[in-house]
Amino acid sequence: MKATIDQTNESGNKPKKRKKGKHNASGYLFVAPMMIGSIIIIFYPIVASFVLSLTDWNLITGFDGANFIGLSNFVTLFQDSIFLRGLRNNLILLTVVPIGLYLSLVLAVIINKYVFGKDAFKVIYFMPYISSTVAVALIFRVLFHPSDGPINQFLLSVGFENVPGWIASTTWSLPSVMIIIIWTQIGLQLVLYLAALQNIPQELYEAAEVDGASAFYKFRKITVPLVTPVTFLLLIQGLVNSFKVFDLIKVLTDGGPANSTNIPVLYLYQQGFEELRTGYASSIAVILFLILVIITYLQWIGQKKWVNY
Repeated sequence: MKATIDQTNESGNKPKKRKKGKHNASGYLFVAPMMIGSIIIIFYPIVASFVLSLTDWNLITGFDGANFIGLSNFVTLFQDSIFLRGLRNNLILLTVVPIGLYLSLVLAVIINKYVFGKDAFKVIYFMPYISSTVAVALIFRVLFHPSDGPINQFLLSVGFENVPGWIASTTWSLPSVMIIIIWTQIGLQLVLYLAALQNIPQELYEAAEVDGASAFYKFRKITVPLVTPVTFLLLIQGLVNSFKVFDLIKVLTDGGPANSTNIPVLYLYQQGFEELRTGYASSIAVILFLILVIITYLQWIGQKKWVNY
């Protein structure tokens, strides 16, 4: 009797297993293009960078000329004054993220509440974000010209004597880059904040007004907490993008003057494709990868304390 029941169960389970196997095969086929693309474009370069960072390989000698040198590239890297200065510059560049987010939120609140024709302002502020970075850099090279630029000409005309040297000055070159980054990123941040503001229930503001809350109190206690999911998204995107500002700096200053605007990603390019020190450049890529992993992990842990979903 027991044998008969087991045979019946086995015969009933077989069609289910075959059906489940077909579903699994269909699922694997659907995700296969993405997985293959991710392996080729993302995972393989990451693994290759880790391996090459332990060698002295360069593009001319080919793989036969690669010699294993252990952690020598990393030891040299942390004694390299240009890399260390670039790292410091990159940390300073990170400050554009909170500054840009604060300006975007304030502008979004003003436009959302007090300005007629919001769509026009969305387009105006969004234009720099979708504009070519090379074109933006070339325009600002003209605007920030120390002697003939329109900005300094205006400052001189209104009475300023010691005008900034902008991209030609070691003091002002990095702030110039930061101003451009904030200007280009503010459009996306503004649009996302406007969308978030329109989802906040008006009853909350009305109740606060009944209790006599000031405009700043409502902004601090209602607006800021309820847009934290968007703030978190923009914070991650902004911090990651701050480590990828390559094209703007390459066209605007090429890391100068005197490496005052050099950052690790630009130094990686200079070492890998101009000096042909591919192994050394790979060690820079590994350090950048580890920094971004740590920042992302800290953000992910920290968001549980301040993001309100």
